[in-house]
Formats: sequence, C-alpha cells, structure tokens
Amino acid sequence: MLHVNRDDNRPIWQQLLDQAIHNITTGKWPPGELLLPSRELALLIGVSRSTIQIVYEELFSRGYTVTSRRGGTRVSEWTYATRPSEEEEAAPQGPFPPELPLLNAAIGRLHSWFGDKRKVEIDFSPHEPYLDEHFQKNWRHSFLHASAETDLESWAYGDPYGYVPLREQIQRYLSLERGVHVNTDQILLTSGAQHSIDLIAQALLQDGDTVSVEDPGFPAAWMAMKYRRMRVVSVPVDEFGLCVDRIHPETKLVFVTPSHQCAVGLVMSEPRKQQLLHMAVGQRFWIVEDDYDSEFRYRGDPLPTLFSQQPQNTLYMMSFSKMVAPGIRISAIVGPKEAIRRLAQVHELTYRHLPIMEQVTLAHFIEHGHFMRHMRRVRNVYRRRHEAMTKAIVTTGLSERFTLSGVETGLHMLLEADPSFEEEDVTNLALENGIRVYPLSEYCLESDRKGWVLGFAKVDEAAIEEGIHRLAGILLS
Repeated sequence: MLHVNRDDNRPIWQQLLDQAIHNITTGKWPPGELLLPSRELALLIGVSRSTIQIVYEELFSRGYTVTSRRGGTRVSEWTYATRPSEEEEAAPQGPFPPELPLLNAAIGRLHSWFGDKRKVEIDFSPHEPYLDEHFQKNWRHSFLHASAETDLESWAYGDPYGYVPLREQIQRYLSLERGVHVNTDQILLTSGAQHSIDLIAQALLQDGDTVSVEDPGFPAAWMAMKYRRMRVVSVPVDEFGLCVDRIHPETKLVFVTPSHQCAVGLVMSEPRKQQLLHMAVGQRFWIVEDDYDSEFRYRGDPLPTLFSQQPQNTLYMMSFSKMVAPGIRISAIVGPKEAIRRLAQVHELTYRHLPIMEQVTLAHFIEHGHFMRHMRRVRNVYRRRHEAMTKAIVTTGLSERFTLSGVETGLHMLLEADPSFEEEDVTNLALENGIRVYPLSEYCLESDRKGWVLGFAKVDEAAIEEGIHRLAGILLS
C-alpha cells in the first residue's frame, strides 16, 4: 500500500509516484498486476482522486504501466531488477571506456610540458601572460555592456564562422597592426590553438597524411595531429629557424612559428621564409603559421607574416591567450576562403559554434579601445621584465657558459646547454630552491637539445633577478 508522509517536503503525488516506481522495479508489483481504480486508491490513502490520476498518468507516460478501457491499469510486461548478490555487487558495472594509448600518452606529455604544479616562490612560466586588476576591471566593463546590449537573437544558434562583429574587429586589427588584409569570410573563430589544429586536421588532411613540425617546437600541435592519426615527422631548427631542406618530401602540412620560434625563441630568417614559401607552392602543401606572441617585439615593429606573402598556401593562427588571457579561449584561423569554408563546415558539425558571451565581450573590449590600451600597457611591462631577465643572465655569468637566444620577441627566452648536460637534475634542484624552470627536452620530438625555456611575463623584476641568481648558483657551482 502507498502512504503519505506529511513531514516530507516533496509534493504528495511525487511521494506516491516514487513509491509506485519502487514497487514495480523491485517486483513487489509484478508484471501484469492490476492496479486499483484511481477513485478507490484515493479513498484508501486519503488523498484526492486527481492526485492519484497524476500518479497513474506519470506511470503510463514513463512506460511502467499499460491501460485499456476494459482491463484497467496494469504493470507493464518487463523484467524487473532483483537485488544483486554480493558477487554481482563487487563486479564492475557498465561498459569500460576503450583503451586509448595515444590519448593517454599525449595527456601525460601535455602535463609534463606545462610543468610541475607544486607551488614555488618564482615560476618562470612561458605559458601565461601578465594580468592585473586593471585588465579585470575593463573586461568586467565590457562584459556588463555586452550583457546589456545583447538582443534575443544573439542567444539563438550562432554562426559557425564566429560572431560577425568580433570577426570584423579582428579583421580591422590584422589589417592595421599585422599587414594581413582579408575579408571576414576568411576568418574562423575557435577556442584556442589546439582547437584550431584539430579542425585543420579534420578538414584539410586525411588519416596517415604526413605532417612536418619544428623540433624543438610546440608539443600540443604534434600531439593533436598524432591523435588525429597523422604521420608526424620532425624537422630540425637551427640558428636560422626551420631547416626547410629537411622537410619530408611527402608532407601535406608544415607547422611553423616563424616570428618567434616556440621553444628556441629565434626569428626565422628571411631566406628560410622564402625557401619555405617557394617549396609550399611547388609541392602544394599547407603552411600553418602560428603567430602566438609576435606582437611583443622589443626591436622595431612586428615582422611581416608568411600569410601576407603567400595567402593561398598559408593558414594563419592568432590567439588571445598570450595577448590578453588564456581563460578567454578565443583564437582565429585566417586563410583562403575555400579552406576556411571547409573548416567552418567541420566546426558546425562537431562543435556548432563558440559561446556567445565571450565573443560579444571581446568584440566590445576591442571596439572600445580596451584591447589596444591593454597591449600598450603590457608591452611596457614586458619590456622592463625582458631587460631585467637579459641583464640578470649576463651579470651572473650564465650567458658565458650557456647560449642565450630569443631576446628580440615574445614572452620567453632560451638558455641552452650542451646536449650532454644533466637537464633534469638541474630542473629538480631548481624546484628544491623555490624556482620552476621549463626544460627544453619537453619541447623536443626527436631532438636531443637541452636547456631551459624561461618565461618572464608573470614574474616581476625583483623576482626575476632573485630567480636567475638562484639558478646561476645551481648551474655554475
């Protein structure tokens, strides 16, 4: 018999429904059992008939019962769950996810690349930009305005290419600041560099295609490509950048960071750029140009892009992770119209579109001048920190024993050691001394180069000086 608990906060019909379902699923009311008419059950329990009718309607709509005009309401013919034995309770429940060795290996490598997350006094992270309350205040201002100004149509399914006003702001920025002149239908918005690379692999490559990457280089790029079952081959990097003559002859795509090499930090020489562009035309492969932090250049203006010289073969990737904040998760791919259309089709099928509020907020942030003011302000911060890092490395004598590179552009530089150097031991000793440095080997696919990638964006000048002096004490002892 069903009963009502007057101390229960749930509605009476919900209490009765839960009890009825329990009776059916445990076999207390077996298949085919006839339930009492609603009027009779209501009198027995002491509730209104309409309450019992709600319970019966819910049981029927969920498939627990069947009804007929002459046969009344009966429990459905189904196999009810019995209480499992102790052996069954101990057994695994449900299917196991498949083994994905490529995924597990990639995630492990990604965690190693990002570095040990133990709290330290000084973290020379190359992954994150400088943020402060001034940025947060302006972002909040744009968010509130975007929220107030957004109409109801903006909350419908969006454009897979991305929010049009934001693409227009990016189009204007690229034209004025980077010399990249495109239409908005040549811009696709994504949620970060890895999302961009994943879309490129799905839309423009096929399983088993050969992809050439810098070595040392950007681990997330080759890990994403490997996971999409591409054949990833490494191409060495020397003092002039990517060794173009070492690109695999069957390559379908070359991933490159020419304006500030991801690990080594150098700028790709102009002869190498021209060699790469000429080869891409002759062999008809894609160039993916990741321009992740070249806006922060300390000797003159940012360098011309490969895309501006060879737009038909190049996909240009830009990200707001380093320019503003990784948490925004908005990037862009710029390329030939037909290639971007194909990427947008895959995006529409697999992701549909990006969240609207981040796009609207960023569009307002750029349109109302907050973005360019933020860029000017952080450039000054980075310039001071870049000078402090360079000076500390020189004055401690580290630059005499190790090779310093990457001092013209970006948010990190490289202190390179001989390949025989005990890189891991130094990295661990540095952690014990309260500083985190990032080993070059984590950026290597096949290369045996050693050293430390040192970021300075999130470390103030005093901490930079202290951290480099501690590192020198370890390296020069």
